Amino acid sequence: MAPSVEPRDEDELRDAVAKALAHHHTLMIEGRGSKPGLGRPVAADRRLSLAAMSGITYYEPDELVLEAWAGTPLAEIEARLAENGQHLAFEPPDLGPLYGVPPGRGSIGGAVACNLSGARRPFAGAARDHVLGIRAVSGRGEVFASGGRVVKNVTGYDMSKLLTGSHGTLAVLSRVTLKVLPRSETVRTVLLFGGDRAKAAEMMAAATAGPWDVSAAAYVPPAAAARSAVDYISGSSGAAAFRLEGSREGVVARTRDLRAVLGAGGASEELHTSRSRGFWAEVASGALLPGAGGAGAMIWRLSLPPALGPLAAGEVEQAFGGETVVDWAGGLVWFALADPGPLEAAVGQAKELRAIVEKHGGHATALRAPERVRADLPVFHPEAPAVAALTRRVKQNFDPLAVLNPGRMAAGL
Repeated sequence: MAPSVEPRDEDELRDAVAKALAHHHTLMIEGRGSKPGLGRPVAADRRLSLAAMSGITYYEPDELVLEAWAGTPLAEIEARLAENGQHLAFEPPDLGPLYGVPPGRGSIGGAVACNLSGARRPFAGAARDHVLGIRAVSGRGEVFASGGRVVKNVTGYDMSKLLTGSHGTLAVLSRVTLKVLPRSETVRTVLLFGGDRAKAAEMMAAATAGPWDVSAAAYVPPAAAARSAVDYISGSSGAAAFRLEGSREGVVARTRDLRAVLGAGGASEELHTSRSRGFWAEVASGALLPGAGGAGAMIWRLSLPPALGPLAAGEVEQAFGGETVVDWAGGLVWFALADPGPLEAAVGQAKELRAIVEKHGGHATALRAPERVRADLPVFHPEAPAVAALTRRVKQNFDPLAVLNPGRMAAGL
């Protein structure tokens, strides 16, 4: 394992990057080590951990603004916000268990750097839409800032948006400033059983266009119930799931109406606040995906137009077998592919899978794969030539010597 560097503040972080530049060393960047298998493997001379740069530096509940060091645990931030009836509306998922890491290890910097969003993504936006500002150290060893503590504070280039989702390849985040929102006092999830994925797609379209103000919509297959820690009905059919939030009286009325209109007298179940939150955390983290626990199994996340996601999911199942979980009201499809064996087989399967996704206007990310596969297979969906050229120019500007997470997102970057 590469030697570790653990800066305690921004000055030490800048010095660590400057020292790496001076000695021609490369750095593998991590927050608290919760997602070691995300992206391509990084062969670096040093591991730079932000775990010691932790703590909330500014929080004004009345202003709905929170600022924290990048290494601050998400659990700490969520607990602090809950004390004031608030939350991170983009619901960053806990992906650690997918990589064999105990739950609760994720950091706010890691969530922002990877642009991780949960079930509310289609309704409240992605993580990048909630970032008000950042401070960071570039691959040149320079400290820079973008944005601030209010919404209308950006002039020129909004580098906060650029760095969100860059996986630590452009700069190392030191602090992030986020917009937070009130947390609903009541949460209900309606599970409608008895329909297949096509029927669920119709329900999701009706629910999102209807008067119920749903904040999440998903489809989980029959085998998902056996993987859930949440006590809900399991059986031979999948379930279309819809979340409603707000005041108690409003949620109760909307839930009753949604069950009557979309359920059409079929089997249904209602999860109340704690079970509901547990269910959507499982959906967002991939915990309900059948086949995800197999040794060597590859886990794919397919991002598609919501109207076409369930259709693409059906074609993927027909081509490869297995079952998919559909989230984001149809816009996100989770799929587990058994150990592909030789690299050539994995590459062939990835091309076939991506051809299906591209046909429907989407892209596919190998969220988890054996290291031997990640080293040679494009983990992130290949970019169009013009976009790839722009990506290289941006990387050259921020990190000209490729010190930070070299090759994490694509070979040669």
